[in-house]
This record gives sequence, C-alpha cells and structure tokens, in this order.
Amino acid sequence: MSIRAIYPGTFDPITCGHSDIVSRAAKLFEEVIVAVAANSGKNPVFSLEERVELAEQILGHIPHVKVCGFSGLLASFATQMDAHVIVRGLRAVSDFEYEFQLSGMNKALQPDLETIFLPTSTQYTYISSSLVREVAKLGGNVEKLVHPHVMDALRKKMGYTK
Repeated sequence: MSIRAIYPGTFDPITCGHSDIVSRAAKLFEEVIVAVAANSGKNPVFSLEERVELAEQILGHIPHVKVCGFSGLLASFATQMDAHVIVRGLRAVSDFEYEFQLSGMNKALQPDLETIFLPTSTQYTYISSSLVREVAKLGGNVEKLVHPHVMDALRKKMGYTK
C-alpha cells in the first residue's frame, strides 16, 4: 500500500530536529510532504517563500520528500494533497497533550486522517525554532542546531554574527 504522509509546521527556521524527523519519516512512507504553514499569527522572521526555499535546500537530497507552502486548515490541505497520515515530532511529554488535541481536531475534520507521533532523536530534544530565533537574536551560537543554509539566512535576516 502506498501511503503519503504530511509533516506540517511553521519551520521558522527549519532546524536539525525537523530534518531528522523528515529523514526518518521518509523511510516509513512512500512520500512525505513537508507542509510549511503560512501561519501569519506567529509573526515569522522568514516569509513563507523563504521558509519553503530553505526547506527545499535542506531536504532536497532526501528521496520521496516534497516541500509545499500552505495556508488554511491542515486537514483540508492534507485532503487536497491526498495525504492520509500526519507526522508530528514529540520532543518531550509536554508536547504530547497539545499534539494529541490537534490530532483529535484533525480527525474530527477529516475522519480518514491519522496522526503518527515520532519521538525526536535524543540530541535534538531541546531544539525548537522559537529557541533558535531567540538565541540567534541575542547573539548566541546556533550553528549546531541548524543547517549551514539556515545559518546564512539568519545572518542576512537578523544580522546574526556567530
């Protein structure tokens, strides 16, 4: 059976933890669509186009992975893309409650949509996009947390110098 999965997020910026989840999900599914959410409510540092471009640069080498930007309901986008599985990474137990609620809502909106949780690899459990942005903004070193393309983008966008 051929199963297309969708891995949604704001990816502002995409981190090594995100890349790890995508590469692992690509081993489990026929195709993985990395769905970059417009999510203007979060006030992203990078535009949707920039986030899609960074994700394509970083994930382009992984077979059967496609990157798309989207806005609106994830359940609707998943249906539009003919995806039947949502992949979500869990860093800690604290992530589970929120992700479980999202899973239930997506299931209510689209009953054929399943959610699979992948635990984040140990070395990435403390990484989040918001922490990367904050540390970079305050001049801390985030080189080990993001791909070199993201480092370049942070330098250009935020005047980051580390």
